[in-house]
Amino acid sequence: MRFDILTIFPKIFDSYLDQSILKRAQSKNLIEIHIHDIRTYSKQSHKKVDDIPYGGGAGMVMTPEPLYNAIQFVKKLNKGRVIYFSPRGDVLTQQKAEKYTQELIENAQKKTSKKKSSHGFILLCGRYEGIDERVIDLVVDEELSIGKYVLTGGEIPAMTFVDCVSRLIPGVLGKEESHLNDSFSKALKRKKEYPQYTRPRIFKNKKVPDVLFSGNHKDIEQWRNQHLK
Repeated sequence: MRFDILTIFPKIFDSYLDQSILKRAQSKNLIEIHIHDIRTYSKQSHKKVDDIPYGGGAGMVMTPEPLYNAIQFVKKLNKGRVIYFSPRGDVLTQQKAEKYTQELIENAQKKTSKKKSSHGFILLCGRYEGIDERVIDLVVDEELSIGKYVLTGGEIPAMTFVDCVSRLIPGVLGKEESHLNDSFSKALKRKKEYPQYTRPRIFKNKKVPDVLFSGNHKDIEQWRNQHLK
């Protein structure tokens, strides 16, 4: 399962993608994460990738040529969908993540040993006031947002996407059921998960609900269903 991330700040990803579950998933070859510096594909002096917007306005806009060339190069390695992170895109949900993961699994099953390219996702991280619209028209398959707010770039959404989708791939988490009963999962009817408790039984005069010690699985299940939000 391959993720190619295009950015002008590749070092941003060094810590997050090389820790914990995502690190283990990569070491077990369950996922591949490749970072590409968009500046490499700029033919301008000093590897410039932005310019003033036509029509005026504050800020700068990322120019089309380096973005287009970067995506065309990566497409030789990854035949998957190109996703651009933008506040105007559809919001990422757990249900969408499940569909993306299923898409990865189905494409992996179709892949033959003779193919040199993989199927996954090409994740485009914009900066400044965004990217030239012609790049979206020509090579972007989908615009995606992680919420109704604005960030300084697409790097955090890209990490969110990789994390959210990867953890649904079989083998990435220790136990399959770890994500089957997550908040917003189908099993929980797309609701928020019930409260969780562990030792000690009493903390700061706050007690764990007695039903969780009853040993009656039917009562526990009923309690949990009643506390979905």
